[in-house]
Amino acid sequence: MTNSLTTIAYIGASALFILSLGGLSNQETAKRGNIFGILGMLLALAATALSSDVTAYGTLLAVVVPGALIGAILAARVAMTSMPELVAILHSFVGLAAVLVGVANFLQPESDLTGGEALIHQLEIYIGVFIGAVTFTGSVVAFGKLRAILSSKPLMLPLRHGLNIGMLVATVVLGWQFIQLGTPDGLFPLLGMAAIASVLGIHLVASIGGADMPVVISMLNSYSGWAAAAAGFMLSNDLLIITGALVGSSGAILSYIMCRAMNRSFISVILGGFGSEGSPAGGSGALIEGEATPTTVEGVTDLLQEARSVIIVPGYGMAVAQAQHSVAKITKLLRDRGVNVRFGIHPVAGRLPGHMNVLLAEANVPYDIVLEMDEINEDFPATDVVLVIGANDTVNPSALDDPTSAIAGMPVLEVWKAENVVVMKRSLASGYAGVENPLFFKENTQMLFGDAGQNVDAILGQLQAKSLVAA
Repeated sequence: MTNSLTTIAYIGASALFILSLGGLSNQETAKRGNIFGILGMLLALAATALSSDVTAYGTLLAVVVPGALIGAILAARVAMTSMPELVAILHSFVGLAAVLVGVANFLQPESDLTGGEALIHQLEIYIGVFIGAVTFTGSVVAFGKLRAILSSKPLMLPLRHGLNIGMLVATVVLGWQFIQLGTPDGLFPLLGMAAIASVLGIHLVASIGGADMPVVISMLNSYSGWAAAAAGFMLSNDLLIITGALVGSSGAILSYIMCRAMNRSFISVILGGFGSEGSPAGGSGALIEGEATPTTVEGVTDLLQEARSVIIVPGYGMAVAQAQHSVAKITKLLRDRGVNVRFGIHPVAGRLPGHMNVLLAEANVPYDIVLEMDEINEDFPATDVVLVIGANDTVNPSALDDPTSAIAGMPVLEVWKAENVVVMKRSLASGYAGVENPLFFKENTQMLFGDAGQNVDAILGQLQAKSLVAA
């Protein structure tokens, strides 16, 4: 393939990636957006493989085919509950690739670059390796937290911000040495910086609390995009630059939107302080007194039978129980009877941005009744029944009432303002943030303990039986 054809293919792939992002901005067009993205990537891979720069096809196939097979098998087998971990580990691969590309590019320098061009190329390599190393180790730590291999609590080292600043200063000093030494002596400062950046990535993500992991995943997505863009500059590949910039900027914008929704500082996320400024004493908030009121499947069914307005608030527990399909059937059954049923979605519900939206779309819940927190919060006082299915931190009133809470200041779904609240959980245990929830002990709250999937199935069965009797 000639260079002109390669350029045209790259332009087409870039256009498809832009259309993909546009489609992903809306639930109704998300499937089409994914198709555009797949077509763009196929076009990009084909154009790169057939370009005049690629000759060792045996080596290329030996790398691409096993990677494609492994990726396809993992993607086909992963459960929706494990999707956040998969996304995190995929981000780590992008970061590691950027590091390896940078080191390889340094060891095989561009012979025709001199003066300012050579300096710029050195900076491209250094910055690309730095971003890649931070992304790689940060994503591995995020994977560990999401997988519960590592503690979800933030790592609170003494003078942790000073430690971060010290590592950044060391990175700048090594960068100066790297530029002065050139090839091959500059390899040691480059590798030294990569090691420091790896430690920085670990510390930044480890310092973030578990409840804030959706924002972390979004931010790491942005980092991986900038790492890809840096690799594009190193390889003089325009498509990689464009794609990386699209991913990096969209991830950063999403992180900013989520931070605003959670009343958090965007800069604090970048510096690894997000979620670590909770209780001054490091505790989880004020002591909660009172007793929870348990209920039964029959009691919840009766409430739903009498209700005229219902809001369902899903959380990670619904994903774990794979209860979305039964929830969708309950929704249809109630709506057929004239009940106003809607869903309230918190920006960080689940372990990934949009996690609940994907689950509900998979179960064919109508898009127009799935509302964001800001759209539905003021409707709770006029709601007869709220079903909280596996959510915890996103419906915790201590975020608004208790300034000593680790989640103080985070906007939440104000479900307790409804006439009746039913919370489906296995126990009264705290959520992923490790904060006790006073919602469980309010007078208008009833707890339906047990597996959410089994309880939802039982409620669906009783509603169906009562509908047949009424008919």
